[in-house]
Amino acid sequence: MRCLVVYCHPLPESFGAALRDAALSALSERGWDVRLTDLYAEGFDPVLSPDERRNMEHAPTDPKLAPHIENLKWAQAILFVYPTWWYGLPAMLKGWLDRVWWTDVAFKLPPDGGRIVSLVPHIGRIGVITTCGAPWWISFLIGQPGRKTLLRGAWMLAGKGCRTLYLAHYEMDASTPETRARFLEKVRRKVGRW
Repeated sequence: MRCLVVYCHPLPESFGAALRDAALSALSERGWDVRLTDLYAEGFDPVLSPDERRNMEHAPTDPKLAPHIENLKWAQAILFVYPTWWYGLPAMLKGWLDRVWWTDVAFKLPPDGGRIVSLVPHIGRIGVITTCGAPWWISFLIGQPGRKTLLRGAWMLAGKGCRTLYLAHYEMDASTPETRARFLEKVRRKVGRW
């Protein structure tokens, strides 16, 4: 299985980095072929340019997006590792979706205005590992927009029967070494069986 891990956190010493490493280790132990995209480390530009927006009926032409597009076409599974901020995706990750999951890359827009056609049916698994400052019930009450963007929005373009995984460490702001250690073990276990 070929898995693209999309990691988004500005601090290299963050708990998110430990989650990323635990997931990478679990996937490698299963024998998966893994590629890592570290958006902050590579300085990914999340800003959609006016020219890109004007030409959204065709694949992007920015050469900096080419490796990201190639990774998306390569992947059979995508695992997102990020902190939940304001109940949603960090701007950097949302910008990656805006600029990479694009016309003629992730979907095709029929000229007659019919239903969009997926160009990523080879993706059979989409997973999320995240941290949330709020308790689970507040995240649920708000509607979990980040979870829905990835596990409903991106999932709609994935292959039929796409399997999902969602792991969240809630109340991260009040976490302890023990709660973080338990969550890391849960990540290793669940990703190892995903």
